This record gives sequence, structure tokens and C-alpha cells, in this order.
Amino acid sequence: MSQTITTGVKSLVEAAEKEIENLAVEQAIALYGRDDVVLVDIRDIRELQRDGRVPGAFHCPRGMLEFWIDPQSPYHKEAFAQDKKYVFFCAGGMRSALAAQTAQMMGLKPVAHIRGGFGAWKKAGGPVEAVEPKHK
Repeated sequence: MSQTITTGVKSLVEAAEKEIENLAVEQAIALYGRDDVVLVDIRDIRELQRDGRVPGAFHCPRGMLEFWIDPQSPYHKEAFAQDKKYVFFCAGGMRSALAAQTAQMMGLKPVAHIRGGFGAWKKAGGPVEAVEPKHK
């Protein structure tokens, strides 16, 4: 028996974007470096190593988001316990919309996401640095 998917990712992202703040890349770049803003990169580490990263952005792989936000989780990260604005981004802006929606539903606020993600950030001339692979 095959599955019948009734809600696709495009619909999920569109619904998320109706509930969260959506930043144009120019708005996000203007927030860069502010003490009251945490840029949260939810891309996979391989994406960072391949494409670079935003200097100073907090890296939180999408799969760990809920666990790192929840202060009751043994995986909680203090980066999510600050009184700051959290701006999520991924490669193209879809995963970050879902991540920002989830974070907001969990009670993290204020949150936003960057439309177009890291790709738009790079294209607009936002700061980027290379990531060196960790060698054991």
C-alpha cells in the first residue's frame, strides 16, 4: 500500500510563514552584529563546511533544535536562554521557517527567519567565512 501525503512541505512552509516574522535578507544583514540578536544557523555541518558560515552565528543542527531550546532537556544550550531576538536561517529559507515556527510554539520569542536563507545572505554580500573541517 502506498502512502497518500495530504500536506506537502510547500504548504507547511507557507503556513509557518503566516505565523512568524519573515525577514528580507537586507533586514537580516542590518541586524548582523547586534548584541540583542542571535543568528541561528540550522544547516547541517556538511553544508557549513561546503558553503561557509555567517561569522558569529550560533550553529544548531535542525535535528537538535527542540532539545537545545527546552531548558528541561539534558541537551539544553544556554544560547537559547537569553533575552534576545532569534533569527533562524538555513540554505534556502524553508527549514528555517519551520524551525522558527517550532521555536515560537515552544515559547522562544521573539523569533524570525531569513527568507532565502544563507543563499540569499551570500548573494546580498552578507559576511561569510570558511569553515575548516575538524580533524581527529
